[in-house]
Amino acid sequence: MNTIELNRFIVILIYGSLVLLSLLKLANPLKVNRKANLWFGLFLFLWSTYWLDEIWSLIKISQIEIHSILFVQFVQFFTPIMFYFSVLFFTNPSFRFKRSDVKYAVLPVIFLINLLLQRYGNFENQSFFEFTFIGLILFQAVFYTGLSYFTIRKHQKRIQQFSANTEGINLNWLEYIILILLIINIVYVIYNLFYDSTSLNAFINIAFLLVVYFVAYYSLKQKEIYPVEEKQRDELISINDEAENEEIKRKLISDEELSRLKTKLENVMEKEKLYLDSELNLIKLAEHLSVSTHHLSYVINTGFQKNFFQFINEYRIEHAKKLLKNNEANKLSILGIAFESGFNSKTSFNTTFKKFTDQTPSEFKK
Repeated sequence: MNTIELNRFIVILIYGSLVLLSLLKLANPLKVNRKANLWFGLFLFLWSTYWLDEIWSLIKISQIEIHSILFVQFVQFFTPIMFYFSVLFFTNPSFRFKRSDVKYAVLPVIFLINLLLQRYGNFENQSFFEFTFIGLILFQAVFYTGLSYFTIRKHQKRIQQFSANTEGINLNWLEYIILILLIINIVYVIYNLFYDSTSLNAFINIAFLLVVYFVAYYSLKQKEIYPVEEKQRDELISINDEAENEEIKRKLISDEELSRLKTKLENVMEKEKLYLDSELNLIKLAEHLSVSTHHLSYVINTGFQKNFFQFINEYRIEHAKKLLKNNEANKLSILGIAFESGFNSKTSFNTTFKKFTDQTPSEFKK
């Protein structure tokens, strides 16, 4: 099999995989993060259209260049927007479009006008429209990719207000997709400028195929990020919004009540060891203490100067340290100690232990 044949085979795999994955996301058989997966499925479908020309050439029905069709060019322009919308709903499933969100249509409208003028306008300086065409595509891609990245980073901090085990709901896989695609595209642009781009096609397509499989693996095993029950979900999101707002400094409860709840919380954690429950979150702990999630979050943030993630995992790490020191007696493996300490995976245990102690569990054990 020569390079050309290999590249054609890879293109078929990419296109077929993306179309199939987009249908799976739209159908969403696991029924998780429904709105987010709807937009993510649309993103994947639009992404697959970038290989349509190569697929069409393999069929050899006609010599039509699909990428030059006005409708296809316009629809493809929405690809980074669809990705950003999916990120919006992953990070906030209660998000609602408002009138002010008409701003998302500004760039597509400008792009459409430019397309129409380029296609049907009788202008001598067509190079201006071609330059604008490329500039708008690049700007849109960079802008929404960057916006998606910072939205995910913000989300990773927000979920620490209500979850002690953030692995699986921190959207790392989406963050990795952004970084990988950015690297691939930079390499491709540099190679096009200085070398023969055709020799790189197979390599780039192999890289894209691996990215598609990466996306498939992590998107198909994703967890529900926020509770399905709408009241609980909205309550957690409102707590996150308050935590980012300066008004959180206002007193939700009196100093006496704050001191009482602090003492009660410390006693419960030390005597009942609730932190050993790997499924413990702000809602479960608030129900156990018979307080509202808002008040409990305020007690942890203001009374202990920590977020929920830090508060719970400090107890877990201290418990793990004791087990590591006494490992001769119980013969537990690192994974066993992770589970015994309330963590739901070895990766999460290692990462959190390193974050709190500047050592891995193995290094601490030695």
